[in-house]
Amino acid sequence: MSNRTNMTEFLLLGFSEVRELQILHFLLFLGIYLVALTGNLLVITLVVLDSHLHTPMYFFLVNLSIIDLGSISLTVPKSMANSLLNTRSISYAGCVTQVFLFIFFTAVDFGFLTIMAYDRYIAICKPLHYETIMNRRACVQMAVSAWITGVLLSTLHTGNTFAITFCGSNTVGQFYCEIPQLLKLSCSDLYLGEVGVISFNVFLGISCFGFIIVSYIQIFKTMLRIPSGQGRQKAFSTCLPHLTVVSLLLCTSVFAYMNPAFSSPSGQVLVVGVLYSVVPPMMNPIIYGVRNKAIKGALKKLTRWRLFTKNTISGFLP
Repeated sequence: MSNRTNMTEFLLLGFSEVRELQILHFLLFLGIYLVALTGNLLVITLVVLDSHLHTPMYFFLVNLSIIDLGSISLTVPKSMANSLLNTRSISYAGCVTQVFLFIFFTAVDFGFLTIMAYDRYIAICKPLHYETIMNRRACVQMAVSAWITGVLLSTLHTGNTFAITFCGSNTVGQFYCEIPQLLKLSCSDLYLGEVGVISFNVFLGISCFGFIIVSYIQIFKTMLRIPSGQGRQKAFSTCLPHLTVVSLLLCTSVFAYMNPAFSSPSGQVLVVGVLYSVVPPMMNPIIYGVRNKAIKGALKKLTRWRLFTKNTISGFLP
C-alpha cells in the first residue's frame, strides 16, 4: 500500500493501446487544438485592434477566450504527448497543477458567462442606464472578482483533494487528472470533505445558471415589447452567441454529471471528458465568429488592411 507521501506519478486513461489509433488520436487532438488556438487568438486580436469593439461585451469576450486558451492547453497537449510517446504517466506535481488550473478555469468561465448575461440584460432591458452601470470601473471589478473567485475555489479544491491518502492503484480513470476519478483512489474518510466542496460548487454552478436563465427571461420579455421587427432581430443577434455558448456548456456539464464517474465504463468516461473539457473551448470562438456581425466586420477590416499593406509594400519594391 502506498500513500500520497510516496506517490510520485499517476497513470492517465489512454484512448487506445493500438499504435495506429494512438497516432490517429494525436492527429485528431492536434487539429482540435489548432482550431481552438487559432480561433481564440483571432478573437483576442480582433477585439484589441478594432476600437469599435472596445465595449464591455467584447472585453468580457476577450477574457472568455483567454480562459478557453488556458483550459484546452491544460489537457490536450499532455494527452497528445502521451499518445505520441506511447505512455500514460503524469507526475504528481503535474497532476496537482492540472487539478488546480482546471478548477480555476472552469470557475472563472462560469463567472464570466454569468457576467455576460448581466451585461446583455442591462444593454437590452435598461439601455438608457447601460453606460452608467457598465462603466469601465464596474467591468474591471467584475472581471477581477471572477478571477479571484476562481483562485479561491481552485485552492480549496486542490488542497482538499491532495490531503487525502491514496492507496493501491495510481491509475486515474480519465485522460487528465479529474477530481472524481482521484477520489476513487482514496482509502481515507478525508475525501468526504472534498465531496462537500464539490456539492457546494455544484450549488454555485446551478445558481449561476439560474441567474442566467432569469436574465434571459427578462431579456425576451423586453424583446417582445420592441415594436420594430428589425430592432428585435438586432437585440436577439447580440444575445444568440452568448446563449449558444451557455447552452453548450450546460449540455456538456449535464451530460458529464448525469454519467457518474464511479460507474461509467472507461470509453464513456473519455467521451464525457472530451465533451466537457475540449469541445467548448474549440466551439466558443466559432460560435462568436459565425453569429457575430461585429466580429465578422472586424475580420474583414483586418483582412483588407493586410492586403492594402502588402500591396503598398510591393509597390515600393523594385
